[in-house]
Amino acid sequence: MDRSHLLTHLARNADALANLLTWARTGIPTPMYTSPDQRATDIEAGAGRPLAEQREDVRESAARFAQAAEALSGDAWSATVTSAQGREIPATEVPWLRAREVWIHLVDLRVGVGMDVLPPDLAWALVRDAAGWMPSRVGPDVGAELVADGHGTAVLGLSHPRTKVSGPPYALAAWLTGRGGTEELRGELSKLPRWL
Repeated sequence: MDRSHLLTHLARNADALANLLTWARTGIPTPMYTSPDQRATDIEAGAGRPLAEQREDVRESAARFAQAAEALSGDAWSATVTSAQGREIPATEVPWLRAREVWIHLVDLRVGVGMDVLPPDLAWALVRDAAGWMPSRVGPDVGAELVADGHGTAVLGLSHPRTKVSGPPYALAAWLTGRGGTEELRGELSKLPRWL
């Protein structure tokens, strides 16, 4: 995906997640996308615009997402909505989905920002999130205990016994998401599918 597609993707993701917040606020099912093809169609349609228009779209969609979040009352945050993958999630998870998307694709834009700029707590949350999604994608033979310096442990995969992989949270996050080198990690690293 080139930069123009990434910028449009970030804008449409903000709008799609704002739909989930609207669902939580109103109780009216408002899916992220109206159809399985809408996401790809919208990204392709917006990618050919001039850069200034794409930047403005990213800013405006981020503002719409922020407004949707600010409109939620305390009770609405506990409402259940359905993600684009069909998972039922509490509305409280939606801000995390947005933060994850923004940070990961900031790295993907290749503007000089690497995974090493992720705040350690955010990187560790990303490690736990990615490791939680991996078991269905890595197969039964992959298993690792992930140990993040100063943050604890997480489990990757289903295999027993597990190898141990340790290092800074951002390096673990980079490895799990396929975005960066593994020089700072210690342990036996399995080949992983690209996560997001």
